[in-house]
Amino acid sequence: MKTSLISTLSIGLFVSCGLADRTHAADADVLPHLRRQGTATQLIVDGKPFLMRAGELGNSTGEPAFLRQYWPKLEALHLNTLLVPIYWDLIEPEPDRFTFAAVDALLADAREHNMRLVLLWFGSWKNARSCYVPAWIKSDPVRFPRSHAATGLALEMLSPFHTANLDADTRAFSALMRHLRETDSARHTVLMVQVENEIGMIPDARDHSPEADGQFAAAVPAELLAYLTKNTDALAPDLRALWLGAGGKRAGTWSEVFGTDAGSEEVFMAWHFARYVQQVASRGKAEYGLPMFVNAALIRPGHQPGQYPSAGPLPHLFDVWRAGAPAIDFLAPDIYFRNFSEWARRYARGGNALFVPEALPAPEASVNGLFAFASLNAMGFSPFGIEAVGEPTSRAIGDTFDLVAQLTPLIVEHQGSGTMVGLLPEGAEQREPQRVVLGDYVALVSFERPTPPAVAEGLAAPGAASAAGGPAQPSGGLVIQLAADELILAGTGITATFQARAGGPLQAGLLSVEEGRFVDNKWTHLRWLSGDQTHQGRHVRIGPGSFGIQRVKLYTYK
Repeated sequence: MKTSLISTLSIGLFVSCGLADRTHAADADVLPHLRRQGTATQLIVDGKPFLMRAGELGNSTGEPAFLRQYWPKLEALHLNTLLVPIYWDLIEPEPDRFTFAAVDALLADAREHNMRLVLLWFGSWKNARSCYVPAWIKSDPVRFPRSHAATGLALEMLSPFHTANLDADTRAFSALMRHLRETDSARHTVLMVQVENEIGMIPDARDHSPEADGQFAAAVPAELLAYLTKNTDALAPDLRALWLGAGGKRAGTWSEVFGTDAGSEEVFMAWHFARYVQQVASRGKAEYGLPMFVNAALIRPGHQPGQYPSAGPLPHLFDVWRAGAPAIDFLAPDIYFRNFSEWARRYARGGNALFVPEALPAPEASVNGLFAFASLNAMGFSPFGIEAVGEPTSRAIGDTFDLVAQLTPLIVEHQGSGTMVGLLPEGAEQREPQRVVLGDYVALVSFERPTPPAVAEGLAAPGAASAAGGPAQPSGGLVIQLAADELILAGTGITATFQARAGGPLQAGLLSVEEGRFVDNKWTHLRWLSGDQTHQGRHVRIGPGSFGIQRVKLYTYK
């Protein structure tokens, strides 16, 4: 007999959350954990804030023997964190027979290369599909049922409406977390864990299996409606409009509460995906209380639910996921679109900590990362397919992470304080300089604008060039206010002029401009810049094609 998950989830949630909370609280001072710093959330590792200069491996690069050829390249990129998939089918080749040899080898290799790990649980779903579940699950769809399309066709996608699927995933994930506690709790090589990967429903907005049909015709759970009612004014605008547009009902079926279009079906699936993940994550945390997150495949412009992996932790569904999966510490975006700042801002809101586990592997990833750290208090930034990136992307990412490594003490000190700003052109249409107000001064930052490449590396024609005929160069950076009249400017392809904030006859001038590096957290002078390098005292400039740090002192005069 096929059993609904509703009663099982309710009982399991009560028991496992209590255990997870106790474990997490007991280990909070020693395990990697999240801590609020002003308006920022920081990852604390071994008692100190930790910025993840990260890269995510390609899907099939996570086996230790194959990965070993890439460690020198990863070190040369100045990474301190590697995102590595953990494949369910490899750790549980037979029911309840677990093998962690590959996990242990990954831990050993990461320690040898002074690298931390974020593990990606490729469990029930990876990019909406169930391609990493063990063969004994794939070959038994009666015991482990699939989701169905509206046509009735079974999909290569486990249904979240069956306890057999949930129990199998939960047992495997719990075994992994228990093994990490036994082998890594003293070393903290693993910083956090991603639960599943890009969960979503496609090619329809919802599962059309008989069990899903039955749940869709049933009442919306009281827990979700209570959350919506309590947080009505703070809900994501799209969800709020969907609910209130259907009458803002406090009871009813999914169609009665959220309407009859695909939006209602997407909310329905988001709730059930979230509840499934809640059970997996809370049971895993009961074994070992590391931070856990879920990631989202974003929506292409104009696409409707079912045309993209629907119901994942997307901005318009934040509240559904928060209500359904409180064991998840934050929601994360995989940003492959060029409007990076727009998507990143949508995730750095409402107290959600920002970590970008997958970013477009292109030269502009470098300046996108600087912007995320400085303007959005990101805990980490991670281009995808990091082992495969070539030039010019490799050099741009390596130079950026070198800057971040030098500036980490300053970045973590200034996150959440309003004294640090990321510098990034918002799009090809931007013509005016970015205006940055810090203390008594205003900086007007212009970007030396390359012609953007048409596509990301490996996704279409490579070698996109600038108008001058060379490789496209990124432009962007960050500025940190050190004192009332002193700041750090870092990045590439940026020019800053300064004004006195008070205006009127008061003018701002450059007292000194110094190029240098931080070595062992101490500023090291390279050269003083003036004359032609500052346009006779008119501006501060870091040219395109290389990344640098300049220490600037300002003064005012009439």
